[in-house]
Amino acid sequence: MRDGNLESELAELRKTVRQLKDRQDILDVIVRESRGRDRHDTELTASCYWPEGADEHGAVPLPATEYPELANKGHAHAFAMNQHNLANHICEIEGDTAYCETYVVGTMLSHDGLTCTVAAGRYMDQLERRGDEWRILWRRSTVETAMQGDASWLQSPPVKGFLKGTRDREDLSYHRPYVVGGAGARW
Repeated sequence: MRDGNLESELAELRKTVRQLKDRQDILDVIVRESRGRDRHDTELTASCYWPEGADEHGAVPLPATEYPELANKGHAHAFAMNQHNLANHICEIEGDTAYCETYVVGTMLSHDGLTCTVAAGRYMDQLERRGDEWRILWRRSTVETAMQGDASWLQSPPVKGFLKGTRDREDLSYHRPYVVGGAGARW
C-alpha cells in the first residue's frame, strides 16, 4: 500500500513539474520574441514562430515567415528605438496547445529623440508544442491605450553617459561576459 502512495505521489509530482516547465518554456518564447524585435534580431524573432503561423499586428495578419523582417522595417521606419515590456501573463495549457494572454507596454522613441510614444495592449497567443519545443502558431495583438510625451530628458545632463541599447547584435545583452565599464553605446 505504501508503494502505491509513493507511485501516486511521484506521478503527481511529475505532472506538476511538467506543467511548470511548460509554462516557463512558453513564457520564455514570448519574452524571447519581444527581445528579438527590440534588438531587430530577425533570426531570434523567427525562432519563436512555427513557419505556417501568423502574427496579427494591425489590420493585416502577416505570415510568420515574413513577420520578423517586416516588423523590423516598420519599427526602423517609424522610430529610433523601441522596447516591449511584458507584464501580466496567463497561460492555459491543453495538451500540446497553449492559449496565453500577455499584457505589453511598448515605448517608441521618435527619430529626433524628442517624443516618446507609450502604447499598452495585449498579446493573445496560441502556441503549440512539437516534440519538446513550444512556439507561437497564432498571435493577435491589441492596442488599448497610448500617450505621447516629451522625451528630451534623454538629452539632459542626468542621462549623459548612460548606456543605451542598440538594434543589432552589438547590443550589450549579446556580449559575454558582461564587462562593467566596457565599451557600449551611450547617451
